[in-house]
Amino acid sequence: MPEVIIPASETLIDTEWKQFQQILLSAIDSINQHRMDEGISLEGDLAQRIENILLQQQEVMSLEPLRQKKIREGLTKLLEDNVGKENYDGNRLEQELIYYIEKIDITEEQVRLKNHCEYFRSMLNEPDELKGKKLSFILQEIGREINTTGSKAYDASIQKLVVIMKDELEKAKEQVLNVL
Repeated sequence: MPEVIIPASETLIDTEWKQFQQILLSAIDSINQHRMDEGISLEGDLAQRIENILLQQQEVMSLEPLRQKKIREGLTKLLEDNVGKENYDGNRLEQELIYYIEKIDITEEQVRLKNHCEYFRSMLNEPDELKGKKLSFILQEIGREINTTGSKAYDASIQKLVVIMKDELEKAKEQVLNVL
């Protein structure tokens, strides 16, 4: 659009420039202080989200032995109801149960989830100002472990905990976008 900006030949005198400069520097200081305060708030929120995930992870691990027992009992009952207790080899059933339970074991995922959460916490405390992408990547890894736990769980109680962990993870991801 023509004449939106019209050059002027007016200049500030030294006293006006010093006043303007003081106001400008004060505004910059205020913005920087606000950013520091917001960063501290974000750091606290992210730490709380990871803590919430770890609390759910501990609950998952406390349910794990019961889950394996329920699966074992359920499969044995299903086999007995459909085939009859006398029509299958107990040793073979035990071997198959062990194989099946190993395939759905979530211990490895839970160990990695805990390690990723601890790494995330340590990254929060790093002085690196450009850590947003690293935090985002760690959250992706945390998400993988939570998803794998959910897909292997076959247990309603653990599934509920997984949903809570996913909710906390999504909130953490949203906050990390503010760090980027």
